[in-house]
Amino acid sequence: MKILVTGGAGFIGTSLVRLLLADGAAVVNLDKLTYAGSNPPLGPLGESGRYTLEVADIAERDAVAPVFARHAPDAVMHLAAETHVDRSIDAPAAFVSTNLVGTFSMLEAARRHWETLSGEARDRFRFLHVSTDEVYGSIADGKASEDARYRPNSPYAASKAGADHLVRAWGVTYGLPIIATNCTNNYGPWQFPEKLVPLLVLNAIEGRKLPVYGTGANRRDWLYVSDHAAALALVLRRGSIGETYNIAGGEERANIDLVRLLCGILDEELPRSPHRPHERLIEFVADRPGHDLRYALDDGKIRDRLGWRPSESLESGLRETVRWYLDNRAWWEPIRTGVYRGERLGAPRTARRRKA
Repeated sequence: MKILVTGGAGFIGTSLVRLLLADGAAVVNLDKLTYAGSNPPLGPLGESGRYTLEVADIAERDAVAPVFARHAPDAVMHLAAETHVDRSIDAPAAFVSTNLVGTFSMLEAARRHWETLSGEARDRFRFLHVSTDEVYGSIADGKASEDARYRPNSPYAASKAGADHLVRAWGVTYGLPIIATNCTNNYGPWQFPEKLVPLLVLNAIEGRKLPVYGTGANRRDWLYVSDHAAALALVLRRGSIGETYNIAGGEERANIDLVRLLCGILDEELPRSPHRPHERLIEFVADRPGHDLRYALDDGKIRDRLGWRPSESLESGLRETVRWYLDNRAWWEPIRTGVYRGERLGAPRTARRRKA
């Protein structure tokens, strides 16, 4: 299959692209290459002749349509999104543009492409939309199923909720063969350092404070990124058209408990660190506006119907993550100094191609 992946240079997208290429698929990576689009080297996978990078803003329809014309993909896996909640509070316009307008742009381009197909190619085509647990809002008790009411509370969550509704509408109204997923918090290699787990790891390495919002009572479920990628690939292959699948790690923790677990792993992985025990670096900071107390997904559907299970526990995944950041300073140190950010902010907004 030839699969068009949006946001394939981002954190989750990078893991997915690697998995798809390793499985023998051809991949077209459509990414704007923003500050968080790391576009890490793919090594031999990128030199296989089955990988193409298309640089474009998905919110610009005139840039997206030619990508479909050039590549005629068999499927779309739509991951491209602005995702950092704090940024959405400070500057929501970018989230509306990418997450809402960008999804509309992708749906229209996919629909027009799909309508030109016939026979097996038309039957095979899928549009997989990747979303978040945050659209369901804060869950007081139990877990949110795929049919739970949407109650987004941040600009980020609202923009993703709107995108989810567009995807459903294009499936019902136009018959576009859509599938959707909602996932809990991801962590792992290549995650941009402003997110919680890499921020804590890198701050600990450098002996900086480990900031924790409020009292640390907010609860999240955690999933290792490669397990999420595997779930997405499985849903694309075996998921039913028109269905939504929740994806969860089954590793719910209060934020403060996650931080303490991570500190213990850091103590073991950095036995000579002058900052041990790293737990003494924890610092409680003012809570952010509208901070949801708890997210929790019921993922029984994907487990029962598709047989998916995560392969990493929270502790094993965090240990792998810590080791990866220790071994890949060349990637994250320029980001921490701001050099990388300056380069990416100057990335072009119009479409251009580069073969790997």
